Amino acid sequence: MNFSDKNIYPDSWSSFMSDSLNDLKSKGLYRKFRVLDNSVSTRVNIDNRTVVLFSSNDYLGLASDLRMKEASSKAALSWGTGSGASRLISGNTTLYTKLEEAVASFKKSESALVFPSGYSANAGVISSLAQEGDLILSDALNHASIIDACKLTKAKVVTYPHCDTDFVKDYLDNSQKQKRVLVVTDGVFSMTGELAPIPQLCKICKQYGVLLMVDDAHGTGVTGPEGRGTLDYYNLNEPGIVQVGTFSKALGGLGGFVAGSNLLIDYIINHARSLIYSTALPPSVLASDCEGIRIISEDSSLRIKLFELIHQLRDGLVSLGFPVFPVPMPIISILIGDVSETLSVAQYLWDKGLYVPPIRPPTVMPGESCLRISLSALNSAEDIERLLWAIKAYYKKGS
Repeated sequence: MNFSDKNIYPDSWSSFMSDSLNDLKSKGLYRKFRVLDNSVSTRVNIDNRTVVLFSSNDYLGLASDLRMKEASSKAALSWGTGSGASRLISGNTTLYTKLEEAVASFKKSESALVFPSGYSANAGVISSLAQEGDLILSDALNHASIIDACKLTKAKVVTYPHCDTDFVKDYLDNSQKQKRVLVVTDGVFSMTGELAPIPQLCKICKQYGVLLMVDDAHGTGVTGPEGRGTLDYYNLNEPGIVQVGTFSKALGGLGGFVAGSNLLIDYIINHARSLIYSTALPPSVLASDCEGIRIISEDSSLRIKLFELIHQLRDGLVSLGFPVFPVPMPIISILIGDVSETLSVAQYLWDKGLYVPPIRPPTVMPGESCLRISLSALNSAEDIERLLWAIKAYYKKGS
């Protein structure tokens, strides 16, 4: 049956949806899927053309690594394709036990708990911990999953200016007494690649008896001497920090996790609705997630290659007059500001065979539209030179 010309919903709902979409189109904020017809790599076929990909969070290229594929396929053949139930019913296999032990070891925590996604991990952890009468202090540039998780609670939520530790301290100094306080921040901010001031936040939280939670989705597997994440980068051995992360970026898999004490994990198992009422992950995913941690723990070559490319791109951008953050990360943002100009630059790069996505509101604040470049160890030095040449050519054309 062809529904394309039929109004199958009540008029009020159809008008609401159509008006909303038309408004997005008029502002240059309308989005649609791009379809890849080959496996994720740095050369992908999108919309019948081959482009160099600068938009994947597969920082180490593990999503297409043969070792990951073999671990996944072996588990599927042994265990089947689905788990059949939530973890608290009959979906909790020994693969979960192995993976959570690997996460705890990797994050140097007492215990760990795996969720179906990074989004559900943040939703489950924050909504379980923060109760009515509590206070949440959340960084202004935290990921949407943290923002949404805060909305699920009955706690008072205060959004503090980005990375402003003085604000956090002053607020705790001057605020009325709360039952409990949770400070939550990204470890690496997803749109800019900037690192959060974790040591300063940790010091403040210890001073005031406040719980600190770090979502290290973009730091895990990349940041620090051993790739263990932002705490590894800062050489922080603080078991009292709640660490959340994901397998879907540098680890090349799927799912989220929280690492912390046995008490914390036991509490979350019994309170996190996004865990309790979700079907367990497929065995193939659990096996490849575990393999991703093993690879990163034993082999630093991919991380070394990635940072060689990061330095090359950063040096090139600086030579073109673009600012970069002090700490090298695979996420590098070029702030443009205007939505139309951002779309224009992205389209120019697309026409040159380079896919760098334009980031617009509501992902970023109005006036902060940007190009978000994300690198993979599978990129080449030639890819970086090609991207730098195209950026230079665009701005030279407009001068």
